[in-house]
Amino acid sequence: MAAPAVSDLAVFGYGSLASPASVSGTLGRGLEVIGQARLEGWRRRWSVMRDNRTSEKAFARALDGSIPAHCIGLNLEPTSGAPAPNGVLLRASEADLDRLDLREVRYERADVTRDVRMTTGNCPDTVVTYVARAGNFAPDPPEDAIVIASYLEAVEAAFRALGPDALDEFWASTDRPPVEVAEAVLIEDRIPAGNPREW
Repeated sequence: MAAPAVSDLAVFGYGSLASPASVSGTLGRGLEVIGQARLEGWRRRWSVMRDNRTSEKAFARALDGSIPAHCIGLNLEPTSGAPAPNGVLLRASEADLDRLDLREVRYERADVTRDVRMTTGNCPDTVVTYVARAGNFAPDPPEDAIVIASYLEAVEAAFRALGPDALDEFWASTDRPPVEVAEAVLIEDRIPAGNPREW
């Protein structure tokens, strides 16, 4: 009996999807790491936002219990002349991507195959990543916005685990958060199973 075909489809993880533990928490299993890459013609910025008061989850600042109006996270934007963001390629099936779509509710898939520059491994036939939906794109941070500290910590841990230089390369191609980085606690939970509750 022939072995099942191996998917030649990958997702470029440049933020929390670079974390095997985070991906496994969504899919119930890890995804094979194909290699590391950079994405030419793109930049990584803190430009995706959610309304912290009306979305499926709400957080309060751990320090004083105040509820920020917005939370922001990492996004990729097409550009020229910016340092190409580094990341990891994870082999995925269409079913995996369908599930990740439910997780990345404020993002939509973009085909970035032609922009991938492998630093380790071989490029698959198709590479997609997640970019902010128009309604969640915030080129300038909204008022009373935070970056949840556990999100930043998870991203940094993921890049640190990729090798001795990966985290330095991450920060060389990413601006520092433009808003407060806050320890936060979950106070409203209407989160689909498998979606992150830490941020």
